This record gives sequence, C-alpha cells and structure tokens, in this order.
Amino acid sequence: MENTKVCTRQICLFCAFILPLYKLVEVPSLLARYAKDDLLFPALAHFLVQAGAVWLLLFLLSSKKRPLFDRVSGAGAKILFGTLSVVYLLLAVIPLLDLEKFTYAIFYDTSPTLFSFAFFFIFSAYLCMRPPQIVGRIADLSPFLSLAPFLLLIVMSLAEADFSNLLPVFNYGFGHTVSAFKHTLPHFSDALLLLPLLGNFEYKKGDTKKIVGAYTVGAFLTLVFLAVFFCLFSSIAPKEHYAFAKIAQYLPALAVVGRVDLVFVYILCVPLFFCTALPLFYSVQTANKVFANRARLPLVVGVNFGAFLFTLLCNRFYDKIYALFGNTLFFLFPLALVPAFLLFLFGRKKS
Repeated sequence: MENTKVCTRQICLFCAFILPLYKLVEVPSLLARYAKDDLLFPALAHFLVQAGAVWLLLFLLSSKKRPLFDRVSGAGAKILFGTLSVVYLLLAVIPLLDLEKFTYAIFYDTSPTLFSFAFFFIFSAYLCMRPPQIVGRIADLSPFLSLAPFLLLIVMSLAEADFSNLLPVFNYGFGHTVSAFKHTLPHFSDALLLLPLLGNFEYKKGDTKKIVGAYTVGAFLTLVFLAVFFCLFSSIAPKEHYAFAKIAQYLPALAVVGRVDLVFVYILCVPLFFCTALPLFYSVQTANKVFANRARLPLVVGVNFGAFLFTLLCNRFYDKIYALFGNTLFFLFPLALVPAFLLFLFGRKKS
C-alpha cells in the first residue's frame, strides 16, 4: 500500500478529535440502557482495551524500520486486505443506520422523502475517490470542527447537570457493566480505524507516547461527555438518543435567544459525516489492494451503492440489526485484528 504521508501530528489529532465523534450519537443511550449509572465503567474498559491494541500496533511498528503494510506480500497481503475490507463493511453498518435516523431527526422538520439520505453517499463516494492523505488533512481541521463546538456544548450543559446521579457506584451489579461492554463492542473499534494509518506510517522515536497520549485525550473527552449526559438525563438517559444534539438544550438562556446550541451541533456534524464514511473509505482502499490498485472506480460505485441500498431497505429492521451485532457478532471486531498482528509478526518481507 502506498505511503499515506500522514505525520505523527495528524494521527494524534485523529485519535483525539475524530475517533470520539461517533460515540456521541447512540453510545451514551446504549451504555445507560445496559449499565445504568455505571455507564462510565464499560466505556473506560473499552478505552483501555483499545489503547492496549494501539500500543501493540505501535510496538510492532517500532520494532522494524519498514512500515507494517510493507512487511506482507503475495497471498498473505491479499488475505489481510481482503479480510480488512469485509471487516470495514461490517463496521459501517451500525454507524450508517444511526446517522440516517439522526439526520432525519435533526435536519428535517417535516417527513423526509425516501431518498433524503442519498446525499450522504454522494459525499462518501467522493471521499472514497480521494487519496489516503485526505484523512490526515481532515485531521488537521478537527480541532476547529470538533473540539471547539464540543467544549461549548459541554459548558452549556454543566449548569443543569447533577453529578450525584452517578452515585452509588455499581448499584446495579457488575453484570450490567459486562453486558454494556459486550453490547457496545461494535462501537469501540478505534484500533481498527487507526490500522490503515499506522500500517503505512514511518515510526519515529517517541511516537508511541504521543499517539497513545492523544488517544487518552479523546477517551477522556468522551468520558466527560458520558458523565454530563447521564447527570442531565439520569433515569431517562436510555431513551435519549442522539445525545450530543440534546445535551445543551436545557440551558435557561436558550429560552431567550433560541436554540443556538444547534449551531455547534451542525458544525460537529461535518466531521461526524466524515467519521461515518471512514469505514467505507477504508473498505475501498483495502479491497483495491487485493486487485493491485486497478479497481478503485468499480469498488467506489459498488461499495457506496450497496451501502445506500442496504440503508434504504434495512432501516426498518434497525432493532433486529442492532440485536444481531450486540448479541451475536460482537466478537468479530476484536478478532479482526488477529490476522493483522500475525501477518505483521510473520510477514515474508524483512526489514
């Protein structure tokens, strides 16, 4: 795979300000549903597991001079990239269904038409046609598009938050925490989303601390959001979908000036759309490697048109698909990194 020319700074920004975005949509209500007021603990467990996987990838990267994806060739490379392409398609399923419902709820005052969400796949197809460096360029913009509106929404929410709602700890038992961890596994696949960047990254001394540190910043911001979310909604939190669009709506000043918080929500939607399209982008990138970089356009059309049809036809089965991933297919996402680790360790090309 060609060098993505993504530098350490861009990977750090990606970890801190892009990876947390999808977790602001449905993850808070899911965690509150299964873990109640202990929702911070399964989220923290997820972040620790993902941070460990990122650290291991960086350790493998630092052990040799050659980028990770340059260490595999022949059949091994085709197996790796083919497997990852399918995994990224699976990884796109729930975000697409969530974003469709979120878009209809936030952007439309009247009933949307059957094809209202089609514009997203035009954007996604355009993104998939771009070179891999586009991820780094968007990461450079992420502090302005993500951090600023996120912090403003949090500040606007603090006045109404009651932090006593998080107590007592483990009031519902440890089993609820384990259940919440299992059911939200598909939403915490950060190491998989980092893999294409790290796979072409030329490691420099000290990069592990910087990247893992940046991931920790993103995890901390997400935990702060989850805490404020539950402190606002408490027992009704499981029913409060699209959390970041609602979290600031109870600020008393909004009764006078109107829903200015929606301005920040709309700004956050720009990187959120990119984050949702990212698995489709990676699926095209990795599948294209299986065909020796000769099938980009057919893959772009096939992947995005297939995703559009899936979203159009399967949104009525939203609850069943969520149950399928949360109860049956949840184990696929951590296991998806295993072939990558094995091929990186035993790849034919040596440094």
